[in-house]
Amino acid sequence: MRLAMVRMAFSFVMPAQAGIHLRSFWGRKSNLDSRLRGNDGWGIGSGLGCWLVAFAVLMLPHTVRAADKFTTIYSARVMAQALPWIAEEAGLFKKYNLDHNLVFIASSSITTAALLGGDPDMTMTGGVGNVIAFVRGSTEIVYIGSAKNLMTQNIIAGGNLKRPEDLKGKRIAVSRIGSNSHYFTIQALRRHGLEPNRDYTFLQSGGDPESLTALLAGGVEVACLTPPTDVQALARGFHYVIYGPDLKIPYAATSFVTKRSTIARRPQVMAQYMRAVGEASKIMHTDREFVYKVLGKQLRLNDRTILEAAYNAEIKVMEPRLAFKADAFQAILDEVAQTDERAKKVKPLELTDSRFLNDMEKSGFWDQIWAKR
Repeated sequence: MRLAMVRMAFSFVMPAQAGIHLRSFWGRKSNLDSRLRGNDGWGIGSGLGCWLVAFAVLMLPHTVRAADKFTTIYSARVMAQALPWIAEEAGLFKKYNLDHNLVFIASSSITTAALLGGDPDMTMTGGVGNVIAFVRGSTEIVYIGSAKNLMTQNIIAGGNLKRPEDLKGKRIAVSRIGSNSHYFTIQALRRHGLEPNRDYTFLQSGGDPESLTALLAGGVEVACLTPPTDVQALARGFHYVIYGPDLKIPYAATSFVTKRSTIARRPQVMAQYMRAVGEASKIMHTDREFVYKVLGKQLRLNDRTILEAAYNAEIKVMEPRLAFKADAFQAILDEVAQTDERAKKVKPLELTDSRFLNDMEKSGFWDQIWAKR
């Protein structure tokens, strides 16, 4: 029996194409048997036999579990939503055994519809579309982490449009109705007594790059832009009418949103994903050269001055540990409540599931990765 095990082991580790002719090798049975057997049938040859078996076992290929397929939809090609890009470039999804697929849909509301339709495992998007869906009864939606809880959009214009009051009667480019840029424009201009439809209208461009294109082409005189697109506009001679970071408007601007049923079905896979983007967040905050490389690749942007200005503006409000902020959700609920009173009954805590963030904290994951330099 033991001799058979050795033979079987050798059959794995000494293939014929390596120059070992197994048939002739094993044909010399009496010679091999005499070397392996001792007085008790194994005896003094046991050292050689055990070594051969141990060596063969060590050389056997380990069974590796297939990577878990995982799809993320993101809604804006901006730095705030760059964590999946960074994780992919740094090999973090592979590290956590995820076969990751990243899909772009240029609207938070459409992304929410796709999530509810069952396609993605995760979405990375702004808050209002998800909150509206939750308020209307789609309580399957749940936030499990936030990358950004303040708005950093800016209202950009050219020529003599210097003050918010100058925007009366103008059409303002935003990515989509219901998007972060749409929400920010309403909130920012409301502080100056301006209301949509009454004082200004919107052009839905499809995304920040498209809004910039419309601005440069003269299709609109005003656009709401996010870093680094705003810096690109400044480089072309446009200027800020409203600089968003100064307003400090609370808002779940970039969050990780999934479904409760997905968590129940794939809790371990979801935990692996959150650790991958958690490590990506650490890279974002500590390795700006790597971030420039990723942004340059994804946005086809090579101007270091623009990348640096965008990074410096945005990194100040990015959440290093993907933390929630209650006021960021409450601000959205207050806005939604103006048209749907059901939002008044929803508490920010109902929108979230913090199990993964709590585990990352209690297990020492955050402390461990942030201790590395």
